[in-house]
Parts: sequence; C-alpha cells; structure tokens
Amino acid sequence: MILKIIDDFLEIKWEWYEQFFAFTWDKLMRIPLSHIKKVTINRPEIIWCELRAPGTFFPGLIKAGTYYTKNGKEFWYATEDKNFLILELEEEEYKRVILTIEGNRSWRERLNMEN
Repeated sequence: MILKIIDDFLEIKWEWYEQFFAFTWDKLMRIPLSHIKKVTINRPEIIWCELRAPGTFFPGLIKAGTYYTKNGKEFWYATEDKNFLILELEEEEYKRVILTIEGNRSWRERLNMEN
C-alpha cells in the first residue's frame, strides 16, 4: 500500500493483492484529514466477538477486509504483529482503519500535525 497526503485527504492506494485479500474493488481509499479523530500506533485490542464480512484471516499472517465489532465497522489490512497505524474516524463509513506499515511512527506524527 502507498499512503499519501494530497490536498486535505489521506489517500491509501492498494496493490492488487491487497485488494484481493481485503475483498475490496476499490483501488483507492480517500479519507478527509478533518475526519481523522485520532491516530495511534499501539497494538489494537483483541476483540473476540467480531464478524468478518468480507475479508481474510489467517492467525499470525494476515487480517484484511471489513470487520464488524462492538465499536462499529472497521477496515483492516494487517500482515504482522507490529508497525500498526490506527486511524479513528468520524463521519466515515468505517469507525477505524487498522494498517501495518513501515514508518508507522512518522505517519502518526504527520497525521497528528495535519489535524
């Protein structure tokens, strides 16, 4: 995936295989910076009661796609148990977007500065 800030939007561009595992046809996710409430890099809490619809999950390898939790609808693309970037959103389809990405600390700082 490639993250960019263009104008007042965070753009997340998916590679074809990421689209495949996440079961999404959208090649690009655009989030207005003003809709990002909070950005963290801590490991997300484990929620035992969730519905994957649609998505992919292989423990320890990948968690990708749309998940419905007690917190609401979330989008995941996590391929390891480190380097998390968690975006808490408002006025968006997803309540949270959870990614694993190299440079997660610098993205947290950059996004917190934009808000």
